[in-house]
Amino acid sequence: MDKRLLDLLVCPICKGPLRSVGAGGTLELVCRPDRLAYAVRDGIPLMLPEEARALAADDPMLES
Repeated sequence: MDKRLLDLLVCPICKGPLRSVGAGGTLELVCRPDRLAYAVRDGIPLMLPEEARALAADDPMLES
């Protein structure tokens, strides 16, 4: 995913920054405060809150 695009995207719920985690077909954009992971399919981020995957409080994806 293009770094410039990632810099423009924010969480649709809290408007906070997103972090890119993973690579290739398993790339996700993670919102730490809301503990949500948004999938990226074919280079297109799926930013619908109802499509997001909830993360457990101890999920390693939430760490720095």
